[in-house]
Amino acid sequence: MKKLLLLNFMLICLAMTSYSQNTINDQFFQQVPFRGAFGTANDWTSGWANWNCQNTVYPDINTTVQGELTANTTWTSNNVYLIKGFYYVRAGVTLTIQPGTIIRGDKDTKGTLIIEQGAKLIAEGTVNQPIVFTSNFAPGNRGYGDWGGVILCGYGIINSPGGTAIIEGGPTSVYGGTNNADNSGILKFVRIEFPGIPFVPDKEINGLTFGGVGNGTQIDYIQISYSGDDSFEWFGGAVNCRHLIAYRGWDDDFDTDNGFSGMLQFGVSLRDKDIADPGSGSNGFESDNDATGSSNSPVTHCIFSNFSVFGPKYDLTTTINANFKRAMHLRRNTMLNAYNSVFTGWPAGLFLDGTATQTNATNGDLKLQRCVLSGMGKFFNSSFEHDFFMTQAFGNDTLATNDLLGYVDPYNLAQPNFLLQSSSVLKSGSIWPQNGVKENKAVFASSIYPNPVSDKSTIQFTLDKASNIVVSVYNATGSKVAEIADAQYPAGENKISFNASSLPKGLYFVRIDNGFSHSAAKMIVK
Repeated sequence: MKKLLLLNFMLICLAMTSYSQNTINDQFFQQVPFRGAFGTANDWTSGWANWNCQNTVYPDINTTVQGELTANTTWTSNNVYLIKGFYYVRAGVTLTIQPGTIIRGDKDTKGTLIIEQGAKLIAEGTVNQPIVFTSNFAPGNRGYGDWGGVILCGYGIINSPGGTAIIEGGPTSVYGGTNNADNSGILKFVRIEFPGIPFVPDKEINGLTFGGVGNGTQIDYIQISYSGDDSFEWFGGAVNCRHLIAYRGWDDDFDTDNGFSGMLQFGVSLRDKDIADPGSGSNGFESDNDATGSSNSPVTHCIFSNFSVFGPKYDLTTTINANFKRAMHLRRNTMLNAYNSVFTGWPAGLFLDGTATQTNATNGDLKLQRCVLSGMGKFFNSSFEHDFFMTQAFGNDTLATNDLLGYVDPYNLAQPNFLLQSSSVLKSGSIWPQNGVKENKAVFASSIYPNPVSDKSTIQFTLDKASNIVVSVYNATGSKVAEIADAQYPAGENKISFNASSLPKGLYFVRIDNGFSHSAAKMIVK
């Protein structure tokens, strides 16, 4: 009997660790005072995102890839690649893509890049030279689902019976395993345009699909535009992600399934009021434990923080596609957590779908805290959602109209500005100040030497407390031309080396920002 009790205790502990290992106070999260994805400064979309990819002129292809990759290979920026069919990067192989490389997908063969278990994709672009996956059609003729998309498969833990599964959408690739620290590579400053093919009903290829991807993988600054299915979807694993853009998607913006337990911070989605999925309906967040709503472990327990989810109702009078559904459809026994996030302009706000999901909310396993719903046709599906969301201790709020949020110009589809106005109610109120993190973390005076500079220089700044710092370079017109650092730095004096040789001669401003305060210094490149 003692052995049986011990075994039961160990199984209970294992189930608990599958969804309780991450918290909102994990060091992954940059502790900022604002709610939503942006403060009053540091537009992290600047310089690399593209709001007019329908009309962007891309060079013609000169290299075609198809079949499989079985040896380490580098795709170079002086070539333009066409992916035909399912293109598999096999186990043990690394595909490296240089900054500025253009990759186009073939529609007839459902061109799709698939990184299999044990393989790696190193696609590390820059602010000035993002890596672009896009349509093979001419400007003005591009559309949803012009090619497949990008799929990453890893050995991270999933809750499918047997611990592995075949990735959805048609490929034969397996995902899932026992290693949530698995490494599938690096994706940084990457745009994925016009992807997303419905291979068969409920088996679609998304813009960017994560299948059992571990947190050894680095995902930062990714824009998915005009996806013909979900923009982002995670199936299990524990990959962490920052700075995600879902732009004018077809189905859901952010979809989580099969025990996904990663952490995500700073994401924004913006919808076209006329485009929604006539099949399943379109949501901002959609989250399941699995397709049947089972209690299979690990339970989906991802943590979102500082997301801004802009729905199709630009104001309460906007006529929208009838297939738009909800800002958040949390269902099938999910334990998703969301903090410091803003959901605005949807027909409905929050739907906690099913007894199991509602029980998770009641038990404190599903959490929504320091979040705002605004400008909805209706805020809640029922009184249960109302009473849960409006629990005083959670610090959530509802606002009648979108303009009360105080954004600059978020619904400008041609050139959105997601920054907060100086008077915005979202400037403060995040969960961290409530936990004793003060909002007056100071970035003191910064300096650059030598200055003027021709090549190498040093940026020096002082922090009163350790915090995550973003160091960016702006030209004289205010456009961001480079990002030097986005990392944690200790209290006291800090120095960062920077090579300015790639910048044209002229006047620049270097801004050091930690979300609470900032400092700027002039830099002259000679």
